[in-house]
Amino acid sequence: MNNALNNGLLPIVISDDLLKKLLGLVQKNPDTKVRIDLENQTFMILSTGDAVKFGINSYKKECLLKGLDDIDFLLSMKSSITSYENNKSIVK
Repeated sequence: MNNALNNGLLPIVISDDLLKKLLGLVQKNPDTKVRIDLENQTFMILSTGDAVKFGINSYKKECLLKGLDDIDFLLSMKSSITSYENNKSIVK
């Protein structure tokens, strides 16, 4: 799962029943649409309204929402890290 998240893919685990329902709908209508709401962590089949919550690590969620990989995330915190390091060395 982490490898998928590291590559910008969002793996979502759904129940077997919901998966069977989704696959049946897609067989009947290949244009079946789903909505994945990362902010609210929900997966929904639009035509039926069937929805489930999914879990995700809060750090990985933030990275996906902001379009950041691990390096970009650290670079976005550069000023905070520098400030911390500067204050740490003053205390010694």
